[in-house]
Amino acid sequence: MNRRKFLRNSATLTIASAVGVKSLMASKLISDENVIKPKKLKAGDTVGLIAPGSYITNEELVSTIANLETLGFKVRYSKYILEQNGYLSGNDEQRAYDIHEMFADKNIKGILCARGGYGCMRILDLLDYELIKNNPKCFIGFSDITALLYGIYQKTGLVCFHGPVGISSMNDYTLDYLKKTVMEKRNSLVIKSAVEENEETNSAYKKYVITSGSAEGILVGGNLSIVAALVGTPYFVGLENKILFLEEIGEEPYRIDRMLTQLILSGEMKKVKGIVLGVFRDCESKEEDPSYEKSFSLSQVLFDRLQNLGVPVMYGMSFGHIRNKITIPFGVKAKLDTKNQTLTLKENSVVN
Repeated sequence: MNRRKFLRNSATLTIASAVGVKSLMASKLISDENVIKPKKLKAGDTVGLIAPGSYITNEELVSTIANLETLGFKVRYSKYILEQNGYLSGNDEQRAYDIHEMFADKNIKGILCARGGYGCMRILDLLDYELIKNNPKCFIGFSDITALLYGIYQKTGLVCFHGPVGISSMNDYTLDYLKKTVMEKRNSLVIKSAVEENEETNSAYKKYVITSGSAEGILVGGNLSIVAALVGTPYFVGLENKILFLEEIGEEPYRIDRMLTQLILSGEMKKVKGIVLGVFRDCESKEEDPSYEKSFSLSQVLFDRLQNLGVPVMYGMSFGHIRNKITIPFGVKAKLDTKNQTLTLKENSVVN
């Protein structure tokens, strides 16, 4: 039997809500009183799998299911997960439908995005945020999924998770922090970066401090391109009393410069408490570029744009488009310590 057809037919799908329902709450500042924490996941739970951005292949779906089953989860994937519409996974209405379906289904205890890739910003206006708020559960992903982390948190107060997607490499380090963050209720968790084999030879993985110090605040952030693109929209989470975490891939230094400058010009960076940068992979100028010799390096741009903000900033934490990934709860209190190069979660991110 055709594998795609087999996987489709074997999935149990619950049609839970109509696509296109829009319930946009007024933009507000999320406070302790209206933060919602999802229930922790446990072995045996059913996890929903969606592709809200770029499409995935049948082979990637199979490997993703295997990844989740190694954690002891049962897997149910969404109706349109194998659709393809250009570079998107189905059209906008189909991708929004899949999110609604998974949040509405009471048997689904958590939701993992199969991959990132462009497309998530396109559906922010289509989501039923009342449905999501009334059915809180762990929602996990990174890269372009950043748009959904922002939208869901801003409109509902639900703590989401910047963590591996389904096609990520699930090595011991990645799995350890995923379990500690979404499967265990912890009042405190000290997060330390992995030791990378290529740390000495690849500047992208080198850890360094841009501005020394420590700071406490609420964790928000994700992919730099998406964070910058959300400025001025109803889905941008303000940076007052926040620790901002950022990562990027495949953007040359002048583009990193432009996006950071946009955040600075918005006025929001004046409010931030601290900044923790992940690995900005493949973000140096290419030697074949005619302007290569005149280009700033990535580190020069980061120092130039961030050093004068007057807040602690460090680079090289283990998150981003890399093998070793921590899982960062979006919307909980944390402490950044550049001396020890640690990020400490100061409260639980899930409930029993």
